[in-house]
Order: sequence, then structure tokens, then C-alpha cells
Amino acid sequence: MSKKATIITYGCQMNVNESAKMKQMFQNMGYDMTDDIKESDVVFLNTCTIREGAAVKVYGKLGELKTLKEKKNNNLIIGVTGCLAQEVREDFIKKVPYVDLVLGNQNIAKIPDALEKIQSGEIEHIVLVEDEDELPKRVDADFGDDSIASISITYGCNNFCTFCIVPYVRGMERSVPLREIIYDVEQYARKGYKEILFLGQNVNSYGSDRLDMKENFALLLEESVKVEGDFWIKYVSPHPKDFTDDVIDVIAKNPKISRMLHLPLQSGSTKILNAMSRGYTKEEFITLAKKIKEKIPDIGITTDIIVGFPGETDEDFQDTMDVVNEVGFENAFMFMYSKRTGTPAAIMENQVDENVKSERLQQLMRLQNAKAKEESTKYLDKIVKVLVEGPSRKNKEMLSGRTSSHKIVLFKGDKKLIGKFVNVRIEETKTWTLYGKIEE
Repeated sequence: MSKKATIITYGCQMNVNESAKMKQMFQNMGYDMTDDIKESDVVFLNTCTIREGAAVKVYGKLGELKTLKEKKNNNLIIGVTGCLAQEVREDFIKKVPYVDLVLGNQNIAKIPDALEKIQSGEIEHIVLVEDEDELPKRVDADFGDDSIASISITYGCNNFCTFCIVPYVRGMERSVPLREIIYDVEQYARKGYKEILFLGQNVNSYGSDRLDMKENFALLLEESVKVEGDFWIKYVSPHPKDFTDDVIDVIAKNPKISRMLHLPLQSGSTKILNAMSRGYTKEEFITLAKKIKEKIPDIGITTDIIVGFPGETDEDFQDTMDVVNEVGFENAFMFMYSKRTGTPAAIMENQVDENVKSERLQQLMRLQNAKAKEESTKYLDKIVKVLVEGPSRKNKEMLSGRTSSHKIVLFKGDKKLIGKFVNVRIEETKTWTLYGKIEE
């Protein structure tokens, strides 16, 4: 009987990428992958810790695995990796002693050796959470039949935004050598992947630790598009303070670089941005967004916004509304601020009342929905290149795909087109979705 393994992924695209690497390792060890934990011999949770609620989900799943392990007479190996493992470290075994392996983000390459030691009975528990400031050992990834492959180009973060725990658990920023990234782009292009996604906590500060090699984000983009193949390059997430003119120019002249730009605002108030340690002002963000839109007219800008950060007044919130109204985001991920233990913001004075946060969030959502609907109209009667992802969730007779700017497009077509590029003429636009027909 074959051995079976399950990987359960929480959190960001970085974790999705790391789970794809773990999947490849398990397959190399002779495991079949399954989504059914009841069939599994090994279950790994790849965890997130960006918000307190993420940890609650992980501990809830671990409780379920504990029951399953008891039913299997302990013949189930449970591993935890990701940011929560990196944060809790050795205390994980104290909290959940039935967990066998705790590995930080830096150490997933050590899974095969660690697993062998647990299975042989050589050691009862293994905790590997060191080396968070070293570049991880290179590991190949298996993205299955998907048309999207991702590449981590940086690890860690140097920004220390006051609301964020990431630098404390993922370490300082380290850039992957450019030649290694280009090697991955080449291999994924050869395999037929249509979208190659660059990942990092702050992708456009790529190369800040490789200045002697003259490697930076603009050069990386320029070299990537030289790789032969019909694919586009996407990237998440850049930081406004590091979005330089040379990066804008490279994107503008290369349609192979996607027109999706996720540019986190977080707040429209300069006072609050300073309290967040974001490194830019309201005016600087607006100027940057307008410059990008002017030089890359077909760009689609999306953003993140936190409502109710400590000290946020009605005037500060109005500044955020002003930026949303002036910039015109195609989409925005909007959240009420919630305390994250271990961050400076969690102990700041003037915490905002939950009811006030909720009301502000509703106001912001109403405005953003109106702006998103307005932004969608620019696609009307345009022919757009679309990567076909699969059948529409709500109407199986329609296909669903995304534009270079990441807008959802629905259209009729043969399912053989899934995973391919098609040209679609947009005939109708709604707030979040475009509708059209294939242009032969």
C-alpha cells in the first residue's frame, strides 16, 4: 500500500509556493498526495500568523488531527511549518505535544531527513526554526496541472510596519540570485505555464542586499521577459516607497509584464502612515499612482486598506476616502484594524472603537464599489488577452479567465481552452466582472 501525505495551506501566496515545494519533496519520497486527512500517513499544516484569527484556525485543525492520530494508534505524523511555527518555535511542542515536527519557513528542505528520524524512532519531536536570516536552500516546486507557477524572489522584510509581524518571523530581507530566478522562469516557460508570479513581502526592493551585483527589480523584470515563451509575469506585492521610475519604464515597454499592480495604500492619512512606518505621504502615493497610470494607461491598480488604525480620527479616515476617490482602484482589500500581539501598534494608545471601525469600513466599501464599477467601464468594447482558468463557478456553460490586469472575464467557449490564452471582446461590464465573446 502506498504512503499518503496531505498538505493544508493557510495564508499568502508565499505559503502556496512553499506548499508546492513540499508537495514535490513528498512525491520524491514516494508519497501520493491526498486531500483526505483520514487516508494520510503524514499531515503538514503550512501556517500563517499575519492575524490572530489565523492561529486560531490552525489550533482548531490540530485538535481535529489529534483525535485522528488517537484513532490511528499514533500512526499519523503531524508537522507544522510556516510563519506560526517560526513564531511559536519550541513552545509549539509544549502547547500541542502530539505534533511531531515543527519547521520554520527556512527549513522545509530538511523535511525528508527530519521525517526519516521521526519514522525510525530516533527522536520523538523535531523543532527546526533557526537560520531565519539565511537564504533557504533551493527546492523545486510542483504546481500540478495549474497554468500558474510562482517563484519566491525575496524572503523576509526590512520594513517593520508597526501593524505587521512578518519581519519578526520571516527575518530580514534576502534576495535570490538573479540567475536562479531566470533559471526557474525558463523551466516553467518550457513546461508551458502561462503565468509566472514573482513573490516577496516587498518584491520591488529586490536586490537591496545585492547592490554589488547590480541586481534590482527593474533588471529582473527586463531579463525575465527575454525568456522565450507565451507567458506573462505577475508580481506581488510591491511597496509604494520603492516603486522607482526605472521599474515603471520597464513595465510600460513590455506587455509580457502583466498590467496587474497591487499597490498597498494602508491609509490615506499622512499622520497614520507615519504611525504605521510606511515611509510615504498621502500626496506621494497619489503622485505615484497618477504617474503609473499616465505611463501605463492599461494598468489595473488594486490596494490594501486598514480602517481604524490606532489614533485614526474622522479627518484621517476622510483622507483615506479622498485617496480612494482620486486614484480609482479597480479593487481593494479592506480590513478593520485588529491587534496583532508582538507588534508596536498593539500597544499604541487611542485604539479605535469597534463600532466606529465598522461604520468607517462600510462607508469605504460603498465608495470603493462605486469606483470599481466606474473603472470597469474602460474595458467596454476592448479586445483583451485572457488566461482561461476554467468553468465559471455560477454558470458551468461559461468559461472564466483573467486579464493581464487580473479582471475576471466570463465568456462562452470550449473547455479545451482551459490553461490557454484567448482574445475576448468585452461586451458588458459590471463592478467585478467583465462579459464578452472570443474574438477569432
